[in-house]
This record gives sequence, structure tokens and C-alpha cells, in this order.
Amino acid sequence: MAKYQYTVEGTDYDVEILEIENNVAKINVNGVDFEVELKQAVKPTTYHVKPAVAPAPKPVQAAAQPAPAAPAAPAAAPGAGTKVEAPLPGTITDVKVKVGDKVKTGDTLLILEAMKMQNNIEAEKDGEVTSVLVKNGDSVMEGTPLVTIA
Repeated sequence: MAKYQYTVEGTDYDVEILEIENNVAKINVNGVDFEVELKQAVKPTTYHVKPAVAPAPKPVQAAAQPAPAAPAAPAAAPGAGTKVEAPLPGTITDVKVKVGDKVKTGDTLLILEAMKMQNNIEAEKDGEVTSVLVKNGDSVMEGTPLVTIA
């Protein structure tokens, strides 16, 4: 429907409004979906976004090539997987992982300072980090998605 780019306190956000129905907007912020309740319904009352359809690729005649090797395990899609959320409000003081890192249950993903205490935010499952949604200095609220692991 509409795409916007914002910078808030030095953090860049890509925001896409996917659908608005009555007073609930379905949006995507940096690859994470949210439902946002609006104070007033928007007119008209329903918007639906049709996914863009790419044109069919044109056939290309290729020279004979050797058979490809066995495919490698596919990388997880960016942002796919289980979201690790902030357990309480605070400030991110150290991000210990990056996209593509392999983590095991209990590995420290980042440090969240809350009420003058340093809290290790740990992986809840084994997997690969598919997105890091915060950076050092970000203030987060309880339930804010921090990292996704697939």
C-alpha cells in the first residue's frame, strides 16, 4: 500500500503499511509485522494490498553446462524464525550477534540494561540469526522484538 522510511533517534526504520481495516492497520517495520490500533478509523474502511507480480522470466538459451553440485542448505530468509523479545523495558548496551551467526540455546545475544542492571538476553533455541532489529543505545519496551532466530 505505502512505504515510508523514518529515522528516530539515529535508528532507521523501513515501514510498509500492508492493510488497514476499520481502526486496525497491519504494518511491517524492518521485516517484522505488527498490528496497530488507530485512534480513528480511516476512510474508506478497508484497504488491501495486492502483492506485486513479477513478469515471467524470458527463456534464455544456454550453452551446455556440467550438472550442478548438490545444493547447499538454504540460508534462512531474512527476518524469518522465532522472535526474541525484550522481557522488560530498557536500553540495549551490547549486541553480541549479527545476521548469519549460528547460536545455541543459552548463548548471549545481547545485553539489555534495565534499572541499572545488565541483563543477558539469551537464545531460546538453536539456530541461525536471521535479523537483528536493535542496535547499541536503542531504548526498547517490554515485548519489543530484538532478534529473530530460524
